Amino acid sequence: MPLVRFPAPVEPLWHEWDRKAQKSGLRHTVYAVNGDQYTGEWQDNLKHGKGTQLWKRTGAIYKGDWKFGKRDGYGSYSVPDPVTKEYKKVYTGWWKNDKKCGYGTTFYPSGEYYEGEWSGGQRSGWGRMYYKDGSIYEGQWLQDRPCGQGMLRLPNENRYEGGWKDGKKHGPGKFFYLDTGQLFEGVWAADIPKYGTTIDFGRDEAPTPTQYPIPKV
Repeated sequence: MPLVRFPAPVEPLWHEWDRKAQKSGLRHTVYAVNGDQYTGEWQDNLKHGKGTQLWKRTGAIYKGDWKFGKRDGYGSYSVPDPVTKEYKKVYTGWWKNDKKCGYGTTFYPSGEYYEGEWSGGQRSGWGRMYYKDGSIYEGQWLQDRPCGQGMLRLPNENRYEGGWKDGKKHGPGKFFYLDTGQLFEGVWAADIPKYGTTIDFGRDEAPTPTQYPIPKV
């Protein structure tokens, strides 16, 4: 009986199309149904490597690193100014799993800005916040609020150094009234000084010292 040879199985054409559609390595520009646009590197059909994402609805743009479809690594996020239409940076720094994580700087619409550490998209770790009124807080943060040890310097150079909790002075601390030449050292709870002592501190150099010095005990 003669040997019958069957032809090798032919791969379905849709397999070839699907394989070609899998973006990997090279740079591609892809438009989403809602008008969003991404130009950059891919791996396994996911944004991976260097790339730029443009969101059509808000006009926001992200340029930087991606990892399996999410912002991960170093990158900057900017939005257009509603009046001038020029792009203004909102955040520049490190990302992880599509959220701010690591060291970075955020610029707020009010003109305030923060530079320091982030975790899960919130200010956490060490950081410095520049407020609109000229105050500066430098110290520890937790879940977007001052928490731990930190210093708040006011526009008139008076400052508080000590403990914080949930964004308020809490625990042992010192308040330097450099305008009057006094120092209060005590314990705070939820921004309220509970007890402590006040002494003269740099009274001779103070711009508006108290009328009478505090007697020494």
